[in-house]
Amino acid sequence: MNEASASAGVGTGSGGEVPLVYKAWKGNNVFLLKGRFIFGPDARSLFVTMFLIVAPVSIFCPLVAKELMDKFSYGLGLPVMIAAVLFTAYDLSLLLLTSGRDPGIIPRNAHPPEPEGFDDNAEVGANQTPPVRLPRVKDVVVNGITVKIKYCDTCMLYRPPRCSHCSICNNCVERFDHHCPWVGQCIGLRNYRFFYMFVFSTTLLCLYVFGFCWVFVVKIRNAEQITIWKAMTKTPASVALIIYTFIAVWFVGGLSVFHLYLMSTNQTTYENFRYRYDQRANPYNRGIMVNIKQILFTTIPPSKNNFCGRVQQEHGLRPRPTNGFMSPNMGRAVGDIEMGRKPVAWDEPRMAAEIGDLGAGLSNLLEDKDGRFRSASPDLSRDALAVGGGLEEEGSSAMNAGRSSWGVEAGR
Repeated sequence: MNEASASAGVGTGSGGEVPLVYKAWKGNNVFLLKGRFIFGPDARSLFVTMFLIVAPVSIFCPLVAKELMDKFSYGLGLPVMIAAVLFTAYDLSLLLLTSGRDPGIIPRNAHPPEPEGFDDNAEVGANQTPPVRLPRVKDVVVNGITVKIKYCDTCMLYRPPRCSHCSICNNCVERFDHHCPWVGQCIGLRNYRFFYMFVFSTTLLCLYVFGFCWVFVVKIRNAEQITIWKAMTKTPASVALIIYTFIAVWFVGGLSVFHLYLMSTNQTTYENFRYRYDQRANPYNRGIMVNIKQILFTTIPPSKNNFCGRVQQEHGLRPRPTNGFMSPNMGRAVGDIEMGRKPVAWDEPRMAAEIGDLGAGLSNLLEDKDGRFRSASPDLSRDALAVGGGLEEEGSSAMNAGRSSWGVEAGR
């Protein structure tokens, strides 16, 4: 499929102009600067994350670093302040690179893939061909180990290995790790590197502020020949920052260590919690050095979506199966589990009764003075009888044809 296939089939805009991809996007993403930046639907959490980073540095620079420069050593205080500002700017740039770029979204298909076989369990007439059904899962071999890939009903594609559908962004993401609410974006193939660099640099920034706050307290103690506790009372800003960074470093530091373990074993957070590779073979593990090199030092693949471009319209109609199409979920409880929707049972008798009532109502409206049906819907009454369980041959044929047509639309 082409880069804009996720939005293929969307009608043209005003004046016949083809819409831009980011305007016709079917996911839950938020775009800025005409599609140059893509965020998750919870992008507002970025402001909270930025505040948690900028606020302590804003206190540290004037109340700790500047005091070091004025009262003790000019040569020490100024570099400390400059380094804190530059480190914070670097940390925020990594945050933007993580949250504002395509994490590895796979474009949606405009149509389901070509079916590979027939559904032998479907009930059909003697002269009817069973409807085709896509298999729910497929087996692929990765480094000599068989891995199952699943069909995504929302994106109408078979997800590549390590790909998963994010229920928050409503997109299939390559090498899906998790959806991070702190950065407001999925973490996947194209931004995992920046995510880890952001978490690790935030850990270093916390340790930096924590360490120089203690340096300031110790200098006060040595200068005034007082106890450490009395020195802490003379700089409450340092005490507050020491407590804040001590708590924060447990979160970001622990996250850094956890993801370092995941990188060394070539796992994702999703795989670690779901598959538990300590109990089965990991087909992606190629050794610690190769794993880390693959994640941190290889070229990041380009995005498969051109959000700033125009939606590419299809120039021809794709041939449809004439014998009906059934998605992998047809005939069972439907609902995309990874989309977070509750399964809805397919109640065929109830639907048949509703179709029968609809047919009866329409037949009353179309009945003429002689009590006969108009030619506008000659088989409507027979369709209703067929749904209700009639035994007439023509009614059965009409019902089977109706099911086939419905199957094609449901699979689109």
